[in-house]
Amino acid sequence: MIVQRTRPPWLETPFDVFDRGVFTPNDQHFVSWHWATFPTHVDVDTFALRVHGLVERPLFLSLKDLMHDLPRFEIAAVSQCAGNSRLYANPRVAGAQWANGSMSNAVYTGVRLRDVLDRAGVKAGAGHVRFGGLDGPMLPDAPKFVKSLTVDHARDGEVMLAFAMNGEQLPMLNGFPLKLIVPGWSAVYWIKMLNDVEVMDKPDPSVWTTRSYRVPDTANHTVEPGQTGYDLIPITRNVPRAFVTNLRPGDTVPAGAPQPVRGIAFGGDSGVAVVDLSLDGGRTWRSTTLGRDEGTYSFRQWQTTVTLQGRGAHGLMARCTNTGGAVQPMRRVWNPGGYLTNQVETLDIRAA
Repeated sequence: MIVQRTRPPWLETPFDVFDRGVFTPNDQHFVSWHWATFPTHVDVDTFALRVHGLVERPLFLSLKDLMHDLPRFEIAAVSQCAGNSRLYANPRVAGAQWANGSMSNAVYTGVRLRDVLDRAGVKAGAGHVRFGGLDGPMLPDAPKFVKSLTVDHARDGEVMLAFAMNGEQLPMLNGFPLKLIVPGWSAVYWIKMLNDVEVMDKPDPSVWTTRSYRVPDTANHTVEPGQTGYDLIPITRNVPRAFVTNLRPGDTVPAGAPQPVRGIAFGGDSGVAVVDLSLDGGRTWRSTTLGRDEGTYSFRQWQTTVTLQGRGAHGLMARCTNTGGAVQPMRRVWNPGGYLTNQVETLDIRAA
């Protein structure tokens, strides 16, 4: 793993991992915590998920309750930090200097949040659900990290509470014993070590909703450096992205010979419809062959073969279009937070 910071841990997935398959191994899944005070040991016999607020029957659910008394649910989904690729912002911006590796893909096993809320009985007038975990702030006056969803989103049948990842116990660094999974949305909503679910009648007033993790309300959330006078909206949905994974910047390939090119893509909040490749700076595009569809929110492999006729420098550009019709932009995405970067990238290689 690439260590961005140790306290709290920020660990980036090495990019070559993404060429080995669409599912990221558990021990190479990216890690990002907001506070360094999360437990390093959890007693599974005493752990309980509290469900309270505007509910008919407040609950304390043990891991046994969740694992054996509710229907199981599985879904494949990409977890991506909102600041993935911040390293490449120009001009540079503050925050974790992630390259392209603060993202991972896994199959999660657990229970639907809807089933948990139905067991508690959501009262009329409820509009939002707030989530918190076992981690806490470093200082007494610092705000506890929480995030929230609307009741309708929380009950959509895809939002889930996971206790397993890729068929194994959820790792401690990735949120053991229970993690909120919000498919298609930024990983900032994926609360780790989840132990508190509160049903509310009003939007969450916390700083994490009202002031943090916000982007310009502009096309592709992009503004010019120094620009002012724009509104901010909360980060929510992921956006489509595509990457070349079997070649690295500066690689040399044989001129005039067939060269396999492959990679991964994900549609953000929708499935992958098309991945196209350009060899001429985006003037023309050719389609690629998509690999197996592992689900709406999963990475999907793509591949093609190209022949670079001229010796010297060449640029490869991969572009994803999702099933909702959203296309990666050609214009570089920039905002002061370094969030939701998804412009088409150019991979510079040489033919010789």
